[in-house]
Amino acid sequence: MSRYQTAGINARLRLFALLAAQGVPASEADDLVAALEAGAVAGAQCEVVELGGMAPASRGPLFADGWDDGVTAVSEALVGIADRDWARRGGRSAGAAELAVHIADVRQRERAALVRLEAFVRGSVLPRTHPNTSARRRALEALGEAGGLCTARTRNADGDVVVCTLDAGHYDPDDKPPFKGGEPGGWHKAGATIWNDLGAACIPHEAI
Repeated sequence: MSRYQTAGINARLRLFALLAAQGVPASEADDLVAALEAGAVAGAQCEVVELGGMAPASRGPLFADGWDDGVTAVSEALVGIADRDWARRGGRSAGAAELAVHIADVRQRERAALVRLEAFVRGSVLPRTHPNTSARRRALEALGEAGGLCTARTRNADGDVVVCTLDAGHYDPDDKPPFKGGEPGGWHKAGATIWNDLGAACIPHEAI
């Protein structure tokens, strides 16, 4: 039953979100959902009522009396539940309030997850990256701290887009690198890729 309860709660919140997205007022959404829930309980009550007088004859009259008393008790309880659900109508916006609480809880959990992720990236990932590498740039981007890096990019031999990992403002086309020595000079660099802004597959940092 807990599975159905969880599914019902999620469906209820989803329904309120969809109705809100369509511009349905909160009070009207509550009326609609309350009517559906009361109708569902009323349907269950009708099925329970039909069990009256259905006790197995072989169990005797005392069992039959207890059976019918049980049917009556459950039926009355379901009527009370239907009445309670129906009474939720009238614009109290209980469902909308539940949705707001649910959304706030989700956002709080998301913020907590982001805090944990930032702590992990800052404490475990960033210290293991080397300066002027794509891995370090990705870590800084995840932390929102890559604003001081160059934005020039190009495509490598595999067709992958690579972004310069040097500091912004470093570019000097006249400072040509010794290509075999691995130093970028004043050109752009990402890993083993060194380039200037004149290549056909290059996007200079000024264009970003």
